[in-house]
Amino acid sequence: MTDAALQLPKTVVRRRSPFMRKAFPYLLLAPAVIYLLGITLWPGAFAIYRSLFTGKFNWQNNYVGFENYLVLFGDEHFWTALWNTLLLGSITLTIEFAIALLLAALAYRSPWVKGWRILFMLPMLFMPSAVGFLWKLLFNDGRVISDLMMRVGLVDSPVDWMAHIWNARFVLIVTDVWQWTPFLFIILVAGLQGQDKEVEEAARLDGASFGQMFWNISLPLLRPIIAIALVLRGIDLLNNMSAVAIITQGSPAGYTETLSYFIYRTAFRSFDQGYAAAASVLLLIASVILAQILVRKFFRSGAET
Repeated sequence: MTDAALQLPKTVVRRRSPFMRKAFPYLLLAPAVIYLLGITLWPGAFAIYRSLFTGKFNWQNNYVGFENYLVLFGDEHFWTALWNTLLLGSITLTIEFAIALLLAALAYRSPWVKGWRILFMLPMLFMPSAVGFLWKLLFNDGRVISDLMMRVGLVDSPVDWMAHIWNARFVLIVTDVWQWTPFLFIILVAGLQGQDKEVEEAARLDGASFGQMFWNISLPLLRPIIAIALVLRGIDLLNNMSAVAIITQGSPAGYTETLSYFIYRTAFRSFDQGYAAAASVLLLIASVILAQILVRKFFRSGAET
């Protein structure tokens, strides 16, 4: 060994203390956690606090305790809005999931799908308000859909989509299905493409058909992905307001008014913010319950299987 090598300074390796080694991952996550708590926990806590008061403006607040909730449970408009939300949400989610799963099963092996996934996401890139105005123009203002139906002989006269309950609901369902089916499709395709191909190859060697492989192998392996997709879309459907506000505004007779639009109308048209806050708290509880039901239905632990 030369004298130059002997004169090189020795590097000192500093080891973190056991406490710092355990705390370091939490310190890295702390900024993101603080940010998420700031934009979720604080508004939720303020909504709970505000629901205990009544009054149109902050300087006119009167503490009433749980009176807003008691009045809400006896409000016919609230229950109608809740029923509309569950009905429209369940129908829309079922249609979106069925279409997305069918398209994903037919297209997930195609290399074109892998390279051009962005094309399937184009409807999602539009603002929900813009999509609402687009379908309002096609169905109601411009009567484009009605004219096309008359040309092919499906109807004899123009259709007033806002005059009948299920016609108006149909418009809202079509609007949401057009924009958000690609969301479920992309998630399901990604889940199918990420599965182990050796399992399918083994089933194919045993003589299984494509339908048998998909139904008995691919679909059960996709259950956690399905749960995540349905929870995300289900919660988003509970908060569906833009299409209702732009296209129907709850008409006819409030049969298309969702719970989110009910909260908006109560808070910013009637200016009863405490009453709207109580409704928003119940909406939050409904979202948590829906998420728990879907997660418990589709997730299975190793002990349960």
